[in-house]
Amino acid sequence: MGRTAMLRAVDGIDFYIKCGETLGLVGESGCGKSTTARLVARLLEPTAGTVYLQGRNIFALNGTEVQKLRRTVQFVFQDPFSSLNPRKTIMQILSRPLEVHGLARSLLEKRKRVIELLTMVGLGVEHVDRYPHEFSGGQRQRIAIARALAVSPEFVIADEPVSALDVSIQAQILNLFRQLQEELHLTYLFIAHDLSVIRHISDRVAVMYVGKIVETGTVEQIFQAPMHPYTQALLAAVPLPNPVAPPPRLTLSGEVISPINPPAGCRLYGRCPLAGPECADLDPVLRDRGGEHFVACHKV
Repeated sequence: MGRTAMLRAVDGIDFYIKCGETLGLVGESGCGKSTTARLVARLLEPTAGTVYLQGRNIFALNGTEVQKLRRTVQFVFQDPFSSLNPRKTIMQILSRPLEVHGLARSLLEKRKRVIELLTMVGLGVEHVDRYPHEFSGGQRQRIAIARALAVSPEFVIADEPVSALDVSIQAQILNLFRQLQEELHLTYLFIAHDLSVIRHISDRVAVMYVGKIVETGTVEQIFQAPMHPYTQALLAAVPLPNPVAPPPRLTLSGEVISPINPPAGCRLYGRCPLAGPECADLDPVLRDRGGEHFVACHKV
């Protein structure tokens, strides 16, 4: 019998989101972004650690309080083609949250609210009795957003909500997110692997690598003055449109380590051109480098 393998999808991360802002969470596929989102929404239970919402530990809430949490925090999933029940009409899909939370009793109240929700996301009354297969991908994601807004949440977690859409449609959905945030005073945790999407939608950014957050800061700090070697390499990988004199780019060599029983020290050790002896043994922690720009690196 071999020893049990421990997969640390998310390991010791620490971040905050201010009321009314958008925190963009970016990183490569498989780095733990979606797991983080599900933990924040209490769709998963952590093996250790806590998530605080408005000063309360969400994993210490009882049944009634969890019901309130479900109204406060809503989720928009990645795939608009699989997140809507194909056997239900849009009326049924959007009225279900109202029924669960007791927000509309009569059919007339439900229909009125559903029409309001569709109008908010740029759809109309003619769509109420249609089925998901009758809509395009962008329209389905608008419906998914409307479903999240049905219970009037304060905090919306969007997990790669535009990655399955065409580029032209992505811009429309991102603009819709911004418009709704301004109108409804929403707070977002917005997850993406596309840096251009994160730059467009976010106020602050957290960069994730193999289950760890390695850098957080404002959009300007992350995109104009990145400090962590991984963030620099991530930005360097973005193609430059018609570069005349491209600046020097930091590149990483080697393979990404496995999150199963990871070694001690920095997760980037072995790939990082700045790595020193301490990086092999000591796991760096996030330190404030000024102006709420946090970096987890021994060398910067």
